Amino acid sequence: MIALYVVLALLVFLIAVLLVNTFVKKAKARKLLEEKSICTEEEIQYYTERLQQMIRCKTISVKDSYDDTEFAKLRAVMEHLFPIIHEKAERHIFSDDCWIYKIAGKDTNRNIMLMSHHDVVAADGEWEHKPFSAEIADGKIWGRGTVDTKTPLFAEFSALEELLSEGYVPPCNIFIGSSHNEELGGDGIPTALTYFKEKGITFDVILDEGGAVIEPPLGGMKCSKCAMVAVHEKGRYKLNCTAVAENAHASLTAAAKATPIERMVSFIHEVNTKEIFIRRLNPQVTAMFKHLAPYCGFPMNVLFSNLWLFGGLLKKVMPKINAQAGGLIGSTCAFNSIEGSTESKKCSVTAMLRSVDEEDMFRDIEALKKVAERYDVEISVSDESEYHGPADMDKPAFAYTMECIGKTFPQHPASPFILPAGTDARTLTDVCECVLRFAPIELSAQQLASVHSENENIDLKAVVNAVEFYKLFLKNYK
Repeated sequence: MIALYVVLALLVFLIAVLLVNTFVKKAKARKLLEEKSICTEEEIQYYTERLQQMIRCKTISVKDSYDDTEFAKLRAVMEHLFPIIHEKAERHIFSDDCWIYKIAGKDTNRNIMLMSHHDVVAADGEWEHKPFSAEIADGKIWGRGTVDTKTPLFAEFSALEELLSEGYVPPCNIFIGSSHNEELGGDGIPTALTYFKEKGITFDVILDEGGAVIEPPLGGMKCSKCAMVAVHEKGRYKLNCTAVAENAHASLTAAAKATPIERMVSFIHEVNTKEIFIRRLNPQVTAMFKHLAPYCGFPMNVLFSNLWLFGGLLKKVMPKINAQAGGLIGSTCAFNSIEGSTESKKCSVTAMLRSVDEEDMFRDIEALKKVAERYDVEISVSDESEYHGPADMDKPAFAYTMECIGKTFPQHPASPFILPAGTDARTLTDVCECVLRFAPIELSAQQLASVHSENENIDLKAVVNAVEFYKLFLKNYK
């Protein structure tokens, strides 16, 4: 009986600890307030008419080709819309049309940079409104680039232009960077990076696209949207996998003596069906759960507030929720481009390994190679592979960015996350320890899905809010 009482007492104590942790985290979290009314009809009309001019420039990036016609039109529009910046800024163009603007600040040894890109993908498919007409309908502006990413670029320039017109002198150097070939993973920003390194230019913070104010990423949250700030992008490792008939020597197992195609298929099947990769809650994922926990309902708030107890459970459950959730806690491997035939006596496959942590990635590659050995498949890592480190969330710039988000979007919580896609900013981690990816635009599910798809659009009010965010960010940066 005493043992039972002890167990019950321990259980009560554990429950109390869990509830206290949950309560404390909720108490420390930012309180959600009513939406700020910062838009007037005059402001909406003013910004809309100006943004329309940028959207109407068909700056489509095309692989292995560059036609400057529409890009030149956009440059002319920018000079017309933002004359003070073009008068005062030091300007550089890298590659064909990658812009870097610099406004000198009081402390010329410190730098910050706002980023976007002005190229867009082709506007294929069926559109309700012509993709480059920038039509206004249903309180929205429609067109390719409204989300990805001419609205953020417009907001960055508008904020700086207005502040300069008021006599603003920045505390440090302010850069605005925009690439012409981000959609192609092009050489614009990487070329600018070479320049930064040559000049010894480093940045306190870089703020690029990647996150936005979107629908909650977790079920059961008590809010309509969340401001998601990407603090990391998964590494990309292209693997070349090859099986040839000549390698099937007598010492191999029966499986490895099969044809190259059969061995490759068996290898792929084992990788896809067995847990061979390291699974862990990396600091960026842990931070996401901690930031979102206070805004979740029961029992998710208890679960996310007590990762010291439930972290192991989450590691097991997340891969079963969906592939994207599973990808947050470890490497993922996607096989593609398979080639082979009986006549060639060879089978080749390319695989893309996406990894959160670089050290884990190297161990995951070794685990892949061990599986490959059983099927006599050779693996080599392509030169196209890349890994860039995460943002340092202990830097003051991260806390400051979260503070600005809270002031601009007081009705929405904010959280870090890991971005599965790629941005130009990922290449700049060598010159900045706090590279953040957040565009201050509020998007519906449809608007988020319209990126690289049909009917891209953004609310007119969201444009004004984006300008206000950047004005706040620049004006109060210390």
